[in-house]
Parts: sequence; structure tokens; C-alpha cells
Amino acid sequence: MVFLVAVGILMAGYGTAYLASGEVRYLSRAGVEETRILKARRPIRQVVADSATDPSVRATLELVLATRDFAAEVGLEAKETYTTYAPVSRDTLLLVLSAAPRNCLCPVTWNYPIVGRVPYKGFFDAAMAQKEATRLESTGYDVYLRPAAAFSTLGWFNDPLLSTAIERDSSEMAALVLHEIAHNTLYVKSATPFNESFAQLVGYRAAEAFFRRAGDSAHATRAADRWEDEIVLSGYYRELSARLDSLYRVAPDSLAVDRGRDEVARWARAELEGPIAARLKTYHVGKLAERPINNARIIGARIYRTRLDLFERYYQTHGRDIGGTVAALKEELKGVEGDSAYAVLARAVGGAPANAGTP
Repeated sequence: MVFLVAVGILMAGYGTAYLASGEVRYLSRAGVEETRILKARRPIRQVVADSATDPSVRATLELVLATRDFAAEVGLEAKETYTTYAPVSRDTLLLVLSAAPRNCLCPVTWNYPIVGRVPYKGFFDAAMAQKEATRLESTGYDVYLRPAAAFSTLGWFNDPLLSTAIERDSSEMAALVLHEIAHNTLYVKSATPFNESFAQLVGYRAAEAFFRRAGDSAHATRAADRWEDEIVLSGYYRELSARLDSLYRVAPDSLAVDRGRDEVARWARAELEGPIAARLKTYHVGKLAERPINNARIIGARIYRTRLDLFERYYQTHGRDIGGTVAALKEELKGVEGDSAYAVLARAVGGAPANAGTP
């Protein structure tokens, strides 16, 4: 996940505007929290060598270092990401807010320097996040607040591995490291779904390659299976979004929208409990099938799952070589911004670009 902490630090010095602007207060809080994290970090190698370090934490950190080395070997720009470790004194690092009108899969967006326009906003302050979510919900928006355990500053700062992000199995841990490093390697301005979906490809396919080279077929297979599950869910959310788009184009009033959403929810439940569940290898549908339609939640889910089939086809056409795939895509996307990134990718693999960049 790309979080706008870098902007927070850049803006935190605007103290004279602090009381007058809620946005400056938000950015200042982000800057303060990032400063705390940076001050608490320790080199991972130092933590590994410390006899007081919990053995399970040590094993995870050793995996992180090995994964970083592999990332550099295949041409990813690891920079200083995850060379340090920082404990966090709470279970949830931050909350991420998404919002959308009830009658449109149209994300509320926030615009910032450097990264451009993004369809979510991260909050270190839970009360501030809930206040903003309540404000948007009171004006008729669907809202979705979710926790996040990690973020990327796109290489602007030495992103530490946080304690909130290490409660994972080995395949997921490696995928997380590679996902965040992918953001350092390729970032398209104002193209959040593209960036996150690209990072999903890199995370899981590079993790698979990492474990296969290490002779760990079990974790390699799990990483590959999780990526295949993500592709399945990407197709599901694409079809779900198409049905909702059709509904919202013709529903004349809020009552018709509500009835139509209920009908789509019934289709979604049947789909999830039937053909989707049958295809998934690592995910369990569980309560996902029981959720009502929420445009913001769907947008949030699709940010990481937009046209994953295109990314997989691009990877296959480049010899299933993740380093070569990333290098080639980076070259093709020079000077590209926004939804044009998906148009470039679709042309490269002969796929349909229509609405590809819309979460």
C-alpha cells in the first residue's frame, strides 16, 4: 500500500495554518507518526544478532533480508526498504478510508503532490478516521474503513518493517516485502489500481521464484496458488462491478437502487458460495458472501485486483521471468500517467482496455 506519509512530513512544518486547516492537521499528524516510526527503527541485522530477540521474530527478519537480496538480484529497486525494523505499540498501524456514492462505483479521491490522485485516505488517528467516515456517510456515501499493517513512501524514506506486519506465514511475508519494493521500482502517477495490482503480481510471482530457487516447493506453491486466487477474485469483482454499473445507469431513484443492490447481492452470494469457492485454493469465502453491497468496499477490494489477468498475460509473454517482466513494463510506461497505464498494458497483451483502470 502507498500511504502519503512523505507528504505529511513535507507539510508538517506549516504550523501557522495548523488551526485553520483540517487537511494540514491531518498531514501534520501523519508527519508526527512517521517521525516516531523512523526514530524507533533499528537495523534488521542488529535485531537479528540481538540475543534478546524472539526466535520467531528473528526467523521472520532473516527471511526479510533474504527476500530483499533476491529482489535486488532480479532487478527490483529495493533501495533501503525493510533494512530496518520498528516496533509499533498498537495492533493496528493505521486505518484506510474509502468512500463512494450509493448509486455509482465512483471513488471519492484525494489529491496530493508527488503521488497524484488516490482513491483512499490513511489515518493514524482512529478518531479522526471515524469522524471523516461518519461525515461522508451522513451525506449519503457508502464508506469503508479497513486496517493496514504496512505502507510505502515510494523510496522517499527508509521504510522500516513494522511489527504490525510480521504476523504472516513465510509466503505472505515474502510477498509483502516484494510488493512494497515493487512500488519503489515502478509507480505511475494517479494510477492507484494499476500500481497496487502490479505490486500484487510482483509480490506473489517473485515470492514463488524466490522459494523455488531456495528449494522450498511448499511455500512456492502457496505463493503461486494465492496469486491464482487473486486472479479469480479479480474476475469476480469485475463482473460484480459490471452488474452494478448497469444497475446505476438505469435505476431512477434511491428505492430502485436499493432493490437493485439487493438483487445483485443475491447473485454475488450465489457466485461466491458456488463457482468462486470451488476455484479458490487458499482463500475461504466465509462471511464475504454475506456482506451487503457497499460501493466503497468493492472499490477498496478492486484497488488490488484490477485486471490481474492482463498482468499475468504480460508475465507469461515475458517467459515467466519476473525481473524481465518488470523491466519491460517499466520501459513501456515511461511518461505514462493515470488510466493510460492500463491502455498500454492491454495493447501489449492484446486485451480489451475498456474501463480497465476504474476500480
